[in-house]
Amino acid sequence: MFTHYHRVQSAYKLTYRFVLMIFMLNSTSALASSAPQGNSVDPFWQNATVYFMMTDRFANGDKSNDQQFERKPDGATLRNFMGGDIKGVTQKIKSGYFTDLGVDVLWLTPLNEQIHGRWDDEWGRSYPFHGYWIKDWTAIDPNFGTEQDMAEMIATAHAHGIKVLADVIINHTGPKTSKDVAWPDEWVRTKPYCSWDSYKGNVECALASSLTDIRTESEAPVTLPPFLIEKWRSEGRLEQELAELDAFFERTKLPRAPKYFITKWITDWVREYGIDGFRVDTAKHVEADVWKIVKAEGTTALAQWKAEHPDQARDNKPFFMVGEVMHFGVDGFKNTPKGTRLYDYGDKQVDFFANGFDSLINMGFAAHAEQDMEQIFSTYSDELNQGALKGVSVLNYVVSHDDPEPFDPKREHPYQAALKLMLAPGSAQIYYGDELARNLTYPDAVGDATWRSFMNWQDLPPADNNAEQLTPKQQYTQQLLEHWQKLGQFRHAHLSVGAGVHKMLQKKPYVFQRTLAATEQNAADNVIVAIGMPKGSKVIELHKLFKDGTELKEYYSGTTVTVHDNQVTLDTPFDVVLLGALEQ
Repeated sequence: MFTHYHRVQSAYKLTYRFVLMIFMLNSTSALASSAPQGNSVDPFWQNATVYFMMTDRFANGDKSNDQQFERKPDGATLRNFMGGDIKGVTQKIKSGYFTDLGVDVLWLTPLNEQIHGRWDDEWGRSYPFHGYWIKDWTAIDPNFGTEQDMAEMIATAHAHGIKVLADVIINHTGPKTSKDVAWPDEWVRTKPYCSWDSYKGNVECALASSLTDIRTESEAPVTLPPFLIEKWRSEGRLEQELAELDAFFERTKLPRAPKYFITKWITDWVREYGIDGFRVDTAKHVEADVWKIVKAEGTTALAQWKAEHPDQARDNKPFFMVGEVMHFGVDGFKNTPKGTRLYDYGDKQVDFFANGFDSLINMGFAAHAEQDMEQIFSTYSDELNQGALKGVSVLNYVVSHDDPEPFDPKREHPYQAALKLMLAPGSAQIYYGDELARNLTYPDAVGDATWRSFMNWQDLPPADNNAEQLTPKQQYTQQLLEHWQKLGQFRHAHLSVGAGVHKMLQKKPYVFQRTLAATEQNAADNVIVAIGMPKGSKVIELHKLFKDGTELKEYYSGTTVTVHDNQVTLDTPFDVVLLGALEQ
């Protein structure tokens, strides 16, 4: 990768060792304990609205890169490349699409160079449009764009006040195909397949025939795969890549084991371009202590980038990691014993929060979304503010790219889905198209391809259309998007929505408050939400949450009101009220 270890090696050698030592000391006894660990995660991350998109499925900003490596459109339904790329994401950032939606963070599927060939299995013929079949961790797949495109996208996001998470993988490579040679046996295994019934049965195993498992348990030194050496040589960067690897292993004193090669590769773009954190794929299938090393390297890399780019570093927030741990969830969901934050493998329990993670994806929210709002909100608030998850974060979602049980798959209740997700305690993941009710039902699609269609931009009105020319579908989609935008803007303006303490004030109409005390990272923040109010004139009791004379914004209608006699009077055509103090 095009990094500069030779200029900065001495500057951060001690920093890395210090950061790693702190992680190790802080987690010595944490694996055996599920007790709250204090307020450690920045409230920003506890409240963040994260927009997750499949890069190939979101927006096509450069049609010239649509066909690469002779990949053909002969895959099964929704299993081909469809043209989305990094430039398309950048264009949407510049257009204000994410800003209007109140998005704080972008998460893109992996941009690394993928296998060049195809894979045939019981689901049909597939191409690596999804980004999870990596061939070269040091390069961008040309179907997605170039490293320069990625750098521009990250810089553009930062300029718009939006952070970027890289989707990273250490657990597996892409499969061997007619165009892609196998990784050496000292690097990977293809058998046994995971049995799922024990720690070893999840970690020292291959997830599927299409995923060759990295030997992450090994500390034994390995040599680079010959195909990778030859690839780098043909691209004119072999000497540079080898020199960087030598510098990395000299600095860290880590053995040249597969997991540490990949650790170096995935943190290079943090150091070079200021990526703000990682979404870690298949985290539970890697030994948990590996992630402490990754967190330490990522922390060092981001600190270095910020020191070298003070004009681009807009805050001092540390490197962030959120993990995908299948069947982890709030309130005793599946493999999470109730009252703990541990993950239960059957024969071993692991605290991923004590192993580098600030947050985990909450696999339980899609199921919990079937409950009423008060049951969700009170349970989540208790868990995150005084229960086992105190001081950490969870990332809620209603739809994801590989969860076979999304909430409301037929999009029959999109307004309710938005209210429950965007007003729930914890951070919120919008999966691309949630805000436009993108279709999730494709009869000819099999498995996870069902949730991976191209973004339905056609359902929004063109920018130059007026309201009288809109089709019913466009009118509906535009109104739904505006609903999501109002909720997103509310979250973005008020940390207490996701990071505060929930309290129900009235059952019907449903009224609740969220309160967040001041910390070193943030000022105190309070909001009141009312749902099911009469349309037109309405009075909202404020329960002494705001002083008389305080100006409040009602985010759903965009109106401003002043507190008088511990209440405000509104006249809006909506039954939703989102009240918070005007932004300072």
